[in-house]
Order: sequence, then structure tokens, then C-alpha cells
Amino acid sequence: MWPGFELVPNSERGPDPITLVPYDPTWPQRFLDWKEKLIEAMPSRPKRVDHVGSTAVPGLISKDTVDIQVSVDDIRDEGAYVPAIESLGLQLRSRDDLHRYFRPFAGRPRDIHIHICEVGGEWERRHLVFVAYLQQDSAARDRYAREKLAALAHWSDDPTAYTEAKDAVIRDIEAGAEDWARATGWPA
Repeated sequence: MWPGFELVPNSERGPDPITLVPYDPTWPQRFLDWKEKLIEAMPSRPKRVDHVGSTAVPGLISKDTVDIQVSVDDIRDEGAYVPAIESLGLQLRSRDDLHRYFRPFAGRPRDIHIHICEVGGEWERRHLVFVAYLQQDSAARDRYAREKLAALAHWSDDPTAYTEAKDAVIRDIEAGAEDWARATGWPA
């Protein structure tokens, strides 16, 4: 868990078993459709809106859930974005010192997650460089896929345990991603 992590009261969905599917070439368009909705709904244009997570990496297995990272000036100013995102059928599920997390309300398909972070912050860079690295390094991408499948074999009914089971490999890949970013001069 991240520093300052808290669940938002009354944001439960009930059981949500994990399934992984092969890469779907429609995910980039789903991202673009949601990006447009978000930009139209938010009273102030976000600084960045990026497709992050496994669905942003061609060839990588994933949950059929597009992750979008929205970068704003101040994540603590929830009034500037929470009502707008909730108007799109998403609920604020959790907050921590680095980001806010939204997912669909109960009874709606869980096909989108929104992560709000601060522009130029640690959360933003970490996710951007991770995706960029997996997009260009097939060995890291394959390693991550194997770890996802291993975690799924044990924790398909427990999203928290599934995420925690992948943590060590993610941290190792993130270290490789930072080395790659420094070596290549990758910009964020």
C-alpha cells in the first residue's frame, strides 16, 4: 500500500474475480474514447492523460480493464475532478499521498480505472516509464506476463493478494526501466 492509503467509505463493489485475456487491439481506442470523455467532463483540462497499465503494452496479457492516468496540478483539490469523473459513472475508491483511484460503480462493467496523480510527480513518472520500458523490452514484458499468470493461479479471487504477489517482480522491472530511461535519455 502507498503512504496515506485509505479506502473511501461506501465504495465497495462485491466480488470481482480476476481474469486475464490476450492483448486486445481495441484497447488503444477505448483509451482514446475515455480520454475524450474525461477532458470534456473536467472543468479544467488535465495537464496529461495517458494510457498506462498492461492494456497499454501491445502483446501483454491483461485484465480487460483500461487504466488511464490523469495528471493534475494538485490531487488534494478533489473538487476540481471528483464530481466530473463521478458524472461518468465512476466512483472514487481510494486515495493516498500520491494518487486517487476511480473505478465503475457496482453493477457497471469494470472496464476502466482512472488514476489521478500530480503532474511531474513520482506516481506519474513511475507508471509512464514502466509502460514505455515494457513496450520496447520483450524479455521484461514476457517476465511480467509469467508473473501475472503465476499470481492468477493462486489469487484469482483476491485482487489484493494478486497485486501483492506480483510486487517483487514489478519492483525489479521498475529498476530495469529506470536504468533503461537513464541510458536512453527517455523523457517523461
